[in-house]
Amino acid sequence: MSTERHPQKNATDKEVTNRKRPEAKGRTRKGKDILEQIRSAQKEQKPSVQKQEKARRLPKPEPQNLKARLVTVSAANEGQRLDNFLITLLKGVPKSHIYRMVRNGEVRINKGRVKVEARLKAGDLVRIPPIRVEEKPNSYVPPIKSEDMPNILFEDKDLLIVEKPAGMACHGGSGISYGLIERMRTTFGSDQFLELAHRLDRDTSGVIILAKSRRALVRLHEMMREGEVQKVYLTLVKGDWVNDRQHVKLPLHKFLTASGERRVKVDKEEGLPSHSIFTLIERFGQVSYLEVELKTGRTHQIRVHAQASGFPLVGDDKYGDFDFNAKVEQGLLGVPFKRMFLHAHRLTLNHPISGDKLIIESPLPAECKQLIEVLEKNAK
Repeated sequence: MSTERHPQKNATDKEVTNRKRPEAKGRTRKGKDILEQIRSAQKEQKPSVQKQEKARRLPKPEPQNLKARLVTVSAANEGQRLDNFLITLLKGVPKSHIYRMVRNGEVRINKGRVKVEARLKAGDLVRIPPIRVEEKPNSYVPPIKSEDMPNILFEDKDLLIVEKPAGMACHGGSGISYGLIERMRTTFGSDQFLELAHRLDRDTSGVIILAKSRRALVRLHEMMREGEVQKVYLTLVKGDWVNDRQHVKLPLHKFLTASGERRVKVDKEEGLPSHSIFTLIERFGQVSYLEVELKTGRTHQIRVHAQASGFPLVGDDKYGDFDFNAKVEQGLLGVPFKRMFLHAHRLTLNHPISGDKLIIESPLPAECKQLIEVLEKNAK
């Protein structure tokens, strides 16, 4: 039986090579269109990008009216270092640039070259070279209304000593647009030198010193460093205070929380020496009324020393007993009380210029006085 071989149905290699595949018309045209669009867009953008880069390389034109000026040193700035004077005058200019201008002789006093540590005298003419100062949006600081003006305890040509109310910050910062010093400057006018000689916590009320002259400010800072200013506070703490008089010398260290809030803690390794003297005035069972003398002036010193001793301040929202404070706000102590009980009661010092002895006292604010009177009445 003969078998016949049928011809193979498959095409030869040559035929396969010559045969064209059917086009995927839609897919191929779409891809080409996209490529063309990208290329055309790049061609259109390239000139504008080049223009932008060229614009960046070009120096910014200086304002036509930018020129050197002469500033007369007032009596308020007498004795101030030149660099500190310029840093205040040229806000927004980097310190490195200010120091370089002085070294290069661009800043002069009475036409002469000077060093950054030079001390100014009233009437000096300071040459300020042409310089662009970064303009910042003006933030309005309202003057203090007459009915809201802090009680003035003492005033002369060098000092202004007032009663700061609780709830008012001493100065702006940390989310606060302005505080006591900014509002007092607006009230007294820009010609009047006015600086804080020291600070009180926002929720602390009482005596605070503002310097009206540069030399008074410098001398006050020296006096405070040397312990020549006696500061006495009145406070109410939770608990039955034990000793009639107690020295607390726990070292304190400042730190920032994860949220950026400033706090203070007792730290024997990194803390700074701190000394508070607590004197018992009266016990009321749940709370005790104390006088506190500060031998050092660390941030939150009384609050942290009291808390670390087991007697947190009434109403303290950072270091206090929060559950107890909430009950005090509702009237636990006989009357609703909704602030921290800490009052800067008395300052004793020699006048920084005349040398006269000053004893400045501020009585308890009405809400604190009312609480103490209620406690005394209920204790009988």
